[in-house]
Amino acid sequence: MGKRYRIILFLFFTANMVFAESNLDSLLVNLDQTILQHEIYKDRREARIRELKGKATKTAPNSIAAYQLNDSIYREYKSYMCDSAVLYLTKNIRIARNLRDQEREYKSKLLLASLHAATGMYQEAIDVLEEVRREDLPASLTRDYYACKEQVYREISGNSRDPQSIRRYEDKSFVYRDSLAMMLPEDAGKRVELQELALRADGCTDEALRINDTRLAKIPFGTPEYALTSYQRAMIYRQKKDREKEKYYLALSSLSDIQSAITDHASLWMLADLLLKDGDIERAYHYIRFSWDETNRFRARSRSWQSADILSLIDKNYQATIEGKNRILVTYLTLISVLTLLLISAIVYIYRQMKRLAEARNHLQETNEQLKVLNGELYQMNDRLQSANLELSESNRIKEEYIGRFMSLCSSYIDKLDGYRRMVYKMVSSGQIGELVKVTRSSKGLEAELNALYKNFDTAFLHLFPNFVTQFNSLLLEDEQVVLKRDELLNTELRIFALIRLGINDSSQIAEFLRYSVNTIYNYRAKVKNKACVSRDDFENLVREIH
Repeated sequence: MGKRYRIILFLFFTANMVFAESNLDSLLVNLDQTILQHEIYKDRREARIRELKGKATKTAPNSIAAYQLNDSIYREYKSYMCDSAVLYLTKNIRIARNLRDQEREYKSKLLLASLHAATGMYQEAIDVLEEVRREDLPASLTRDYYACKEQVYREISGNSRDPQSIRRYEDKSFVYRDSLAMMLPEDAGKRVELQELALRADGCTDEALRINDTRLAKIPFGTPEYALTSYQRAMIYRQKKDREKEKYYLALSSLSDIQSAITDHASLWMLADLLLKDGDIERAYHYIRFSWDETNRFRARSRSWQSADILSLIDKNYQATIEGKNRILVTYLTLISVLTLLLISAIVYIYRQMKRLAEARNHLQETNEQLKVLNGELYQMNDRLQSANLELSESNRIKEEYIGRFMSLCSSYIDKLDGYRRMVYKMVSSGQIGELVKVTRSSKGLEAELNALYKNFDTAFLHLFPNFVTQFNSLLLEDEQVVLKRDELLNTELRIFALIRLGINDSSQIAEFLRYSVNTIYNYRAKVKNKACVSRDDFENLVREIH
């Protein structure tokens, strides 16, 4: 069941790797963010170191417990601060000597030699190894001895520039590697790592990648082991000349280094070198500057030498880029200055135009106010004109009505005069002079004609103003209102004010029409006004407004 689980985990990890390799840009962005947060991981390591040192102060100086605490402190400092790691290994060598414990003394010396080799102090590493006599070496440290020898000669070979020295130290490294591999179980992690290194050295990159896949699948991300294994995978891709995957795994290794608070950043400065060659100068500069600061904290001479050349090259390219950007910036500033002057000129021009526009708007507003006043006056004139038109229309309607009745009356009187003429002619012809004198002396005919005239007037007036009597009574006190007889349409009082409603205000004209004296008309008018429930001065005007 465990084997099947490992196979599934391996396949899942491999699939994720294939997907992730196409996301280098997002990985670099993640790396940028992690660099900004690197102090968080350092604080965690510092806290662990303080805790261990606190325990060490409470432990007897020359004791196994002190040796073990120093060993734990060394492991915290090993990839974080080189000189402190050397200090605690030196303390353990002294403790082991005081305890006459040769095994622990040799073990600490092998660790010290390995640390010197890893940090470029090759002569110091060889000197420490010479202090470890092979014939006195306990069997339990044989593997550590071979591993240390293999590492020292591999590091010297990798950093040597003399082809003969490279070959000589490579051969020594291979001898100890083979010896170490023979001593390790087949499934030991160190043996698998050595097999991968051997295959890579022989150019068998595909087989080395398969072994590396298995190793990576077993290591959690963000650990020193993951950082080292992904770095070794990047070196395989360098041999395969696959630049993108090399950068990808160097970035993964750098992420694990930072999250593990490792300050020995070989992966990061190598990634910076590749980014520089690809033209990403700004990111390369930030990476190498960060790596340089961390290397100074680690205090390893080899890393300083290795990154110094790259730092110098990146710095020159970065400065050249900055100078180019500065020239562009000067050009832009000049252009911006010109545009600013143009903008100021435009603002001044616009301000003046807006000022003129504001003045014109004020004039327009004043004109609009005047226009509103004129419109108001025009509306009043229109209202008056409309009222005049209504009055004129009403006057025309009255005139038309009365002209029609006048013509009808004229025609009727002509017919009556003609009949009267024939009657007079007939009576004169027949000698009825006495009868004729008797007829002409009587006033009954005149009264009948007047009654017919007033009835005709009343009928015509009420046809024009059917509500005249009701509205006229509304202007009088309740107990003073006009009450008509059964056969009356209008009485004398109503006829006087009917004539006033028609526009005849002169009392003499009214008196002539109604066959009364002027004084009588005045008295009628005054009497009715005294009965009014409204103002006497407004009474006749209100009568003229009756419809």
